[in-house]
Amino acid sequence: MSRLVIIDDDPIHHKIVQFMLTKNELAKETTYAFDGNLVLDYLSENRMKISALPDFIFLDLYMPNNSGWDFLNGFQKIYKTLKKEIHIYVVSSSIFQMDINRSKGYPFVKNYITKPMMKDVFDGIRGRNLKLTPAQLN
Repeated sequence: MSRLVIIDDDPIHHKIVQFMLTKNELAKETTYAFDGNLVLDYLSENRMKISALPDFIFLDLYMPNNSGWDFLNGFQKIYKTLKKEIHIYVVSSSIFQMDINRSKGYPFVKNYITKPMMKDVFDGIRGRNLKLTPAQLN
């Protein structure tokens, strides 16, 4: 099992993902954050500790104060120093092609997932057959 961090300013999204995780055994430990800067600080401080680093990060793009784009730019500066590869999944309600294309510009972003997240998303992350929506394929 894996470690997951969810960065999203919507507490309802946190609850939805929490419920989905009880049904889909993706992560043994999940951390919820409203601010990506706190997560960046944690990753920087623990970059040499493989067991302290998450396996996955689910990241919302549009949040007040520090956006998901701010997080991605900050992560870009540190990801090569991390002793563990972290898979970033952008999880956004945005279906704009420019957001999808921009997220593909980051080499560590594994996929762009539109909200709401469904069971097949968790299955796909675990390596099973992932059925993507047209917006997710672009």
